[in-house]
Amino acid sequence: MGLGPVIPTISNTIGAVIIGWGLSCLFFGMLCIQVWAYYQRYTNDSTSYKVLVLSLWILEALHQAFVGHIAWYYIVDNRGSLLVLLNPPVWTLSVQTLLGALVGLIVKTCFGLRVWKFSKGNYLVTGLILGMALAQFATAVDRRPPSLLNNTASMTNVQRPASFHLRVGQADEITTLASTALSLGVATDIFTAASLSYFLHRMRTGYKKSDTLINRLIVYSVNTGTLTSVFSVAVLVAYNLMPDNLVFIALYFILSKLYANSCLATLNTRRFVHGRGTDREEATIPTFVMVANSIHRPRPQYQYPERDLEREELDEEDSEDQQKVSVAPDSDKVVHSAV
Repeated sequence: MGLGPVIPTISNTIGAVIIGWGLSCLFFGMLCIQVWAYYQRYTNDSTSYKVLVLSLWILEALHQAFVGHIAWYYIVDNRGSLLVLLNPPVWTLSVQTLLGALVGLIVKTCFGLRVWKFSKGNYLVTGLILGMALAQFATAVDRRPPSLLNNTASMTNVQRPASFHLRVGQADEITTLASTALSLGVATDIFTAASLSYFLHRMRTGYKKSDTLINRLIVYSVNTGTLTSVFSVAVLVAYNLMPDNLVFIALYFILSKLYANSCLATLNTRRFVHGRGTDREEATIPTFVMVANSIHRPRPQYQYPERDLEREELDEEDSEDQQKVSVAPDSDKVVHSAV
């Protein structure tokens, strides 16, 4: 339920759109850096991973373009006038919502496949994650054609123009769908992080090196799920408690980019979590982070290159001395041999 009719201001409507657009630009820039780093570091990755990264970047580039069009529409085309809230929303507002939902579905599916690998093919847990992700996407894209505003509708909703602007004629239905989609997103993120932590914890062997690696993976999984979950909750709360402004729109501009950045961060930190380099140094493991391959690896014996080098130099000096100076048994002359 909302907090009651509140006349919107430029600060919490047009101002929120400007701030949301600016933060969205920032997170898109971070994504571009991560994409560049991925293609520089992991040249030997499979084609499927490279296509995944490229697809996420293209979707987010389109999303950012639509966000820019939304900001242009409210700020430039309508000169920041609040009267725009009495009109139907601009078409790019709906399209960017669909793109954000698609990015979320792709990232959640990738994390679901991680659970599948670490759980050694657990159909129940993986199926629940993928099912919730698909349900969220289906709910998010369920946008029935809104009825156009007429003069009577505009007059009767003039006290809540921002709310009516985004829910034109179907306030209760659209609010329920949007809240359900956001709630499913929160549940999916929390369940995925908990599942990864559980299955990783079961892989402990009692050896310090492997357990340290597993602890790192658990921390990464929990942090990723917590960040996206907290932000989804923020969007959900703002959407339901502040329906008369556009603060939740500003938050939603950033949400999909958090998902894309979390996926790229997982890909880019695979080797560093293992304490190893990148493809420029050694071959890439063809999964997100496969711990089992390194847990039972025999421990190599440590070599002391400096000591070995000193021994070799001493041996060479001894052999040279023996060759240079030799004493003849039948005389007192010293014979110097040529080197």
